[in-house]
Amino acid sequence: MIIGDNVVWKVGELAELTGVTVRTLRYYDQIGLLSPSCYSDSGYRLYDETDLSYLQQILSLKDLGLSLEEIKTILSDKSYDPAKAVSLQIDRLKENIRIQQKLLKELQNVSGLMKMKEPLTVGNFTELFGMMKKSHEKYFTGRKTNMENHLDRLEDFLVKVPSPKEE
Repeated sequence: MIIGDNVVWKVGELAELTGVTVRTLRYYDQIGLLSPSCYSDSGYRLYDETDLSYLQQILSLKDLGLSLEEIKTILSDKSYDPAKAVSLQIDRLKENIRIQQKLLKELQNVSGLMKMKEPLTVGNFTELFGMMKKSHEKYFTGRKTNMENHLDRLEDFLVKVPSPKEE
């Protein structure tokens, strides 16, 4: 949709364009993380290119394992540099690719030995298990960090809430 000289998208169109669900976009609006630039006369949310760029930054930071609250804080900071977040995401992706390529190489090696009916050595299995473990550790380390952050925030909240004995 074009309004004036600007291209804008309704929430469903932006969802289809970016792969983010309509529900997620509405939630981001509800919590004040990503509000549309304007609304149509009929009340439809309308997003422009600035909103699209902002959504990309949100998704980049989310991919780095940050919570929505942390993302909101970071993006509201005047010293925030979007190029740095993209650079971090690129570095993380390169490392993941490197690990996956090593795992692929080990799996191909084991597959080749199996096809030739060659016996697999303890070393073959050790290499393969090591690469599989490293691949899974990357995933679970990110999940663990995210969970620890949630628990820290919960602890901070609980410390602030007076216990029934204190009231």
